[in-house]
Amino acid sequence: MNELLTRRHVVAGLGVLSLGLLAGCDMGSGLSYKYAKDLSNEIMGRKFKLRDAEGNEMMLGSFRGMMPMIFFGFTQCPAVCPTALARAAQAKKLMGPDGDRLQVVFITLDPERDKPAMLDAYVKAFDPTFIALSGTLEETAATAKEFKVFYEKIPTGDSYTISHTGTSFVFDSRGVLRMGLSPSLSAKQCTEDLLTVMSVC
Repeated sequence: MNELLTRRHVVAGLGVLSLGLLAGCDMGSGLSYKYAKDLSNEIMGRKFKLRDAEGNEMMLGSFRGMMPMIFFGFTQCPAVCPTALARAAQAKKLMGPDGDRLQVVFITLDPERDKPAMLDAYVKAFDPTFIALSGTLEETAATAKEFKVFYEKIPTGDSYTISHTGTSFVFDSRGVLRMGLSPSLSAKQCTEDLLTVMSVC
């Protein structure tokens, strides 16, 4: 059985209103998601500036034309981060050819330990198209605040771990925030709502 989901399957269930939006991007919030939280009325992620593994400055506009999925975490995260990245890689595959427009962006909350080369290798172990971004401690804090992401260091012996928000933030191809994906969702559930966003932009 073919597990790939397509925009045609998603659009078939959107109704007449959404079908009318296919001619161009709908900048409003009139999308209905089966599983994701609608964040269309939230303003997040418009001002951050961080760097990729090569030191290039990246911002939301750097991903225009793609559908960015932004997730915060750290390479020594024991469960939430690798699970989210593995889910994103699976969803990208389930999207079929449409998955080429999904750009997964991993932002480290631990720039002290997560150096650029380490970050790049970490995310690319899940999918070679994934991108990792980092900044100074101040830039990291400002970016997390901009996304309303909670995080804090938790001492563990002579080291520490980080407790943090596990939401994946999804923007459309014009850089408009659309939805938040809970860590409890499956790859297939995420795929359905990702294709809903893609069906209108």
